[in-house]
Amino acid sequence: MESAAGLCLADKSCVPCQGGVPPLTAAEIEPLASELSGAWTVVDDHHLEASFSFEDFASALAAANQLGAVAEEQWHHPDLLVSWGALKVTVWTHKIDGLSEADFVLAAKFDRALAP
Repeated sequence: MESAAGLCLADKSCVPCQGGVPPLTAAEIEPLASELSGAWTVVDDHHLEASFSFEDFASALAAANQLGAVAEEQWHHPDLLVSWGALKVTVWTHKIDGLSEADFVLAAKFDRALAP
């Protein structure tokens, strides 16, 4: 899905936040969230969470490593919790203690990376 800028979120690059900007408002979050897969939930307009299921621990770990490589490439680092058959991902911009567009870009890139 394309954003107002004409690019889908997954085609954009994360822009590092230097702080000093306010987190996105609920009105700004809504159109960005609509571009993500149904795996993602916006929690308290503060962070994004998604849980992905796998058939075993090794598959969940492989997915975490795959997402970790994307995160390193984008220089935007989520919390990843690996457990047997599951991977929980939490994303927000620490410098502003809330959500920025980069969080949605990263989530969209994760959706693309994990797509069948």
